[in-house]
Amino acid sequence: MNILTKTADGSNTLFNETIGENYHSAHGALQESKHVFINAGLKFAIEKNPDQEIKILEVGFGTGLNFILSFAHCDENNVKLNYTGIEAFPLTRDVLEQTGYNAYVEHEQWSKFIDNYELALTEPQNISSHCELKIAHQTLQAFKCDELFDVLYYDAFSVRHQPELWTDDMIAHACSLLKSGGIFVTYAITGNLKRAVKACGFSIEKLPGAPGKREMLRAVKV
Repeated sequence: MNILTKTADGSNTLFNETIGENYHSAHGALQESKHVFINAGLKFAIEKNPDQEIKILEVGFGTGLNFILSFAHCDENNVKLNYTGIEAFPLTRDVLEQTGYNAYVEHEQWSKFIDNYELALTEPQNISSHCELKIAHQTLQAFKCDELFDVLYYDAFSVRHQPELWTDDMIAHACSLLKSGGIFVTYAITGNLKRAVKACGFSIEKLPGAPGKREMLRAVKV
């Protein structure tokens, strides 16, 4: 069961009773998503590769907050977006509509997402002329893909509550899905995580974290 919970910046998250953790930071769901994934991930990728389609892979699609913010930014800046989310336990449309995240994007952008969300769980959907969304209803362990991605949003639950997604083997599997020059971003940063990503041939960068966290990790595949 998921319980709607307000975070410190006024935006909502969900508390997953099965996992025992919020989907987002209690210090601010919206702030965390923008800081870690949009600013440090998507915008950084666009700066590196202007006028190029951006292919994003998200581990832990969850509430869709990272997607809708990414879609809105690309839609407003005429950037082509190809977005793949991995989610073993997808939420229902009704639950997503309760989050209030429609307040953070244009009405048409939200409608395009929410009307195509359940369809995207079974096959790729053209959300707009510039955006394709697909959601792999499976675990990261089972996920395989022929294409490589420009950006990886690693937004799994914490190592304390979901340790199987933070092992060296799982990080290596995720990193193998990025192109040369691809960007790995996550809210977390630990010695083990840095070593695992570096062992996959990435340059490591410590960035200031979102509110409530001192640092976060960004890494680029060499």
